[in-house]
This record gives sequence, structure tokens and C-alpha cells, in this order.
Amino acid sequence: MSNFIAGKTFIPASGQVIGDREKDYMHDAVDKGWLTAGQYNRWFEDGMTKYLGCKAVRTVNSGSSANLVAFSALTSPKLGDRAIKRGDEVISVACGFPTTINPIIQNGCVPVFLDVDATLNIDVSALENAVTEKTKAIFIAHTLGNPFNVEAVVAVAEKYNLWLIEDCCDALGAEWNGQKVGTFGHLATLSFFPAHHLTMGEGGAVIVNDMELLRLVESFRDWGRDCWCAPGSDNTCGMRFDQKHGDLPQGYDHKYVFSHVGYNLKITEMQAACGVAQLEQVREFVEARRSNYAFLADKLQHTNLWFPGVYPQANPSWFGFPITLADDCDFDRDTFVRYLNQNQIGTRLLFAGNATKQPFLKGQNYRVHGELRETDRVMNNTLWLGVQPALTKEMLEYVAEKVSAFMGDF
Repeated sequence: MSNFIAGKTFIPASGQVIGDREKDYMHDAVDKGWLTAGQYNRWFEDGMTKYLGCKAVRTVNSGSSANLVAFSALTSPKLGDRAIKRGDEVISVACGFPTTINPIIQNGCVPVFLDVDATLNIDVSALENAVTEKTKAIFIAHTLGNPFNVEAVVAVAEKYNLWLIEDCCDALGAEWNGQKVGTFGHLATLSFFPAHHLTMGEGGAVIVNDMELLRLVESFRDWGRDCWCAPGSDNTCGMRFDQKHGDLPQGYDHKYVFSHVGYNLKITEMQAACGVAQLEQVREFVEARRSNYAFLADKLQHTNLWFPGVYPQANPSWFGFPITLADDCDFDRDTFVRYLNQNQIGTRLLFAGNATKQPFLKGQNYRVHGELRETDRVMNNTLWLGVQPALTKEMLEYVAEKVSAFMGDF
């Protein structure tokens, strides 16, 4: 962004950084004439795998699809007794984005909601007590790029033999003890919507850390088919016409054997090309977000605003700059948000706030473990500001000045 005029130029809470590199790669993909996922997609998956240090990455068409594919993969009958089944419980939080919760319900399972702590992540002090004989998985996000207590969550998952899915859609590049988030769970997910750390316009990915799950992820993404050939390839297994599946005839073409009730959630080659260009800049993007967060935190440290805690082992990759108003504030969040928007400063709430109060969960089967006191505080008192790489220090200085001026009036 350029030609910033204080009070006139809108400062968005989120946004993308797209330049000539992205356009050139996308034009190249079109010129090559292969429109579905192809060479650029392979480059992106391999590059992201190397960046994260995981076993494999598979692209999908959105972060929501990534969550759906990751959770659905764990319901596969191929997993035997470890498969998640209808009626099983899955531990999560109500303070977050609905698409972490939706796949649980869509697969006939029961979300179990825990409260959050000062980091805006799951309160791990209540985690072990929430486990019952019906619990099969933990499915939680690193809120706004701030890692949850990985050690505590992994310890409970291992102790009770639970699946762990990390929703990293807002947390690409965040670390726990120097290791990238998304590499601790059996599976993890990413989003490449324009608001996120990288963008393809629309897009997402499933991070695979347990190779037993790779073909299940591919199957649910690719119509539910049993065949794992890449687009444009045939007979990768060398037994295309030599297998027996279900009640089909012996030798039925393996390319048309379907072992799951799946979807078609692949990306296009143009999206992948954009992703490759973005991935080449990922370190700069992540550092810009950290730098912008640190700038605002320094400028606003004197205010009576509450910022989230960060675990000592965590190195966040901030999606936004969260602010929570004290319960005894002389003003409410609505007044604050209206003031910021009147001054051309974009804001966002922390997604669903308390999902149990949202219309989409009315009539659904879920369980709340303990009280959601902090979740309600987030619903009523929390908002976040932008730290995206496109924001200049001039813009951030203006944001800090306006927030400080408002706080000084109360």
C-alpha cells in the first residue's frame, strides 16, 4: 500500500500481498495448458513439506476443506479400531472458527468444548479430566498464530491414544521450541485464503506426520477413490487390473474403486503457481507479521488493554493483534470498534466468540466440560487489529496513536 493519508486511507485487519512474481507464475501455468493440479502443485507440496519439516503436504481448495479432509481421514475403516466412529467425542474449544468444529459434527461425532486460557488457547489444566472412554481425538487451533501448550496437549494425546489434529490455518511459521507447529499432531491444516499468511486466492493444505494417513487424506480429497495415482498418471501400483475390492469383479480397474465417501477438493494449477510464488517469500511474510505485532505491542503497552499471554516455548506467527478490554472498562467493545472504524481502522472479532451461542450449533449434539467463563469474556470483550505484511510503519503508528487517544479519553 502507498500514498497513505491518515484518517482517509482504510487500514484493513487482513489482506494479501500479491506482486509480479505471482502473476508471472500463474500466467506460466496457464500457458502450459495443464489446468488441474500438476507440476506447480508438486513444487508447492514439496516446498511446504521442506519448510515445515513434516512428512508430507497435500493441497486442497480451502482451509475448511483441509479440516474436513483431515478429520474425515481419521474415520476410515482402514484404521480398524482406531477409526473415529459416529458418537465418539472430540475435544475442542468453542472459542474459534466454526470450521474446526464443523467436520466433527458432519461426521456424526460429539464436540467437547473446553475453556481457553490467557493465551486464548485451550485451557490444558482441564484437558485430561475432559477425556472419557468415548474420546477419540483432540482437534484444536493455534489461536491467531499463538501456539497452544503443545507439550501438555501431546502428552494427553499420547497417554490416552488419541488422534491429534492441529488447525494451523492462522499459524503458518509459528514454532514451539524451535519446531514448526503443524508437525506435532498426526495431521494438521493450513489455509491460503487472502487473509492468511500465504494466499492462493482460495486454497488450503493437510499436513501429514503419520504416513499411514497419507493415502487416506488423498482418498477423501479425491472422490474417495482407492487409487492413489496423481492426476495424469495411471497404474502407479503396478496392479491396476489385478486386485479384488468389495463385491466388484476380480481385476476391476483400480482407478475406479472407491473405498470412502469422499469429495473432490483439489486445487487448480494456477492456484498452486500463486502458492509457489508466495512460498518463496514465506520467511519475509512471517517476520513482517512478528515485527508489526511487536511494534503495536510496544506502542500500546502503557494502555489499560489486555494482550494475550505467550508460552515461553512459543514463537508466534501472528495472524492479528488481539486486544481484550478489562471487565471494569468505562466503555464497551462496540463503542471502541465503532471509534476505530470511524477512523478507518479495520477490526475483527475473535471469530465465533463462543460457538455454543451461535445459531449453527442450535439443536446439535455437543458437550461442555466445565465452564466457558474466559470464552464468554472473549465473546464480549475481545477484538483484533491487523499485522499483515502490507501494513506500513506509518499506518501502524497511526493505529497506535488512535488507540492511545481513545484510551486517554476514558
